[in-house]
Amino acid sequence: MKKVFLTTLIRKKALLGILISILTIAIIFKLTETSVTWRAIFQANLLSLSIAFLLHVLFWFFWAVRLKVLASFLGHRISLGYAIEMTIASVFLAAITPSSAGGEPLRVKMLHDAGASVGSATAIVLAERLLDAIFFTSALPIFLLLTGFSTKLGIKVGVVFSICLFGFIIFLWALVKQPERLDNFTSWIVRFLPRFTKRAEKAGERIKSELVMFRSALISITKNSYKNIATVIFLTALIWFSEFLVPSAILAAFGCDPQFLLSLTSQLILVILSLIPLTPGASGIAEIGMGYLYSKFAPQHVIGVLTGIWRFITYFLNLIVGFVVNVKLLKSKYID
Repeated sequence: MKKVFLTTLIRKKALLGILISILTIAIIFKLTETSVTWRAIFQANLLSLSIAFLLHVLFWFFWAVRLKVLASFLGHRISLGYAIEMTIASVFLAAITPSSAGGEPLRVKMLHDAGASVGSATAIVLAERLLDAIFFTSALPIFLLLTGFSTKLGIKVGVVFSICLFGFIIFLWALVKQPERLDNFTSWIVRFLPRFTKRAEKAGERIKSELVMFRSALISITKNSYKNIATVIFLTALIWFSEFLVPSAILAAFGCDPQFLLSLTSQLILVILSLIPLTPGASGIAEIGMGYLYSKFAPQHVIGVLTGIWRFITYFLNLIVGFVVNVKLLKSKYID
């Protein structure tokens, strides 16, 4: 019964995200020169479109490599194939949840199934998110300075995101430097457990144990050599530049200037905006933001098709391939 309910919920969330995305893209098509757009579709350069698809595949690949490397920091050896399965399986759940929140729990579970403790697996996944956030906040001001593009919006988005990131890092720092805070936090949780389970004491001990391992894992990750830290930072850059170059490849496919710097700046703004927890996979937000930002430098007649193909590659492909991995390859083993 529980599995049927969860499957139904996932299906509804996926359908909602798809409908919002398609509706928004249709509106953008209506607001552009539709006749020219359709003619451009049939004149697209297939090599450039293939590169756009390949870039997104590289996004998955580099993410899997980083996951494998981070796991190795804690002594957990996972194969590249398993890391790729984790990545693709999790992007499906990320695509049907606000702020891509669904992908993290699945990666934690799959890492746990591979031998990591829940605390260590959580630390690895948290490290992924922190690396991404630090990359966004570091790269955005650089590209805003280089291009001077949409600086007002970019600065607002960057400042709010940086403040949230700084506050979260301070929280983690306090957790690591002052272990007594961990005990206080655990005690606070234990007080509420009797409302949900009769085994509150046992559950409390398990939570405390996992939080201790989580803290130890975070310390171990941060104490790695500069070479190892530089490696995961480099992989993070490869992950996101692969994804951010997709629109430039699509523009090139339709005979337009790829506008690399302006496109990369726009993607940095968009990826932060997409973290707003409003719709599954940021559907609607991503398409509107894409149409707005790219209308400032891309030809009007390609905005609709650019948004549609970009969203298909970076969103619908996650749903399609992620669904296949979850259902066919993993047989829903990790969605209990």
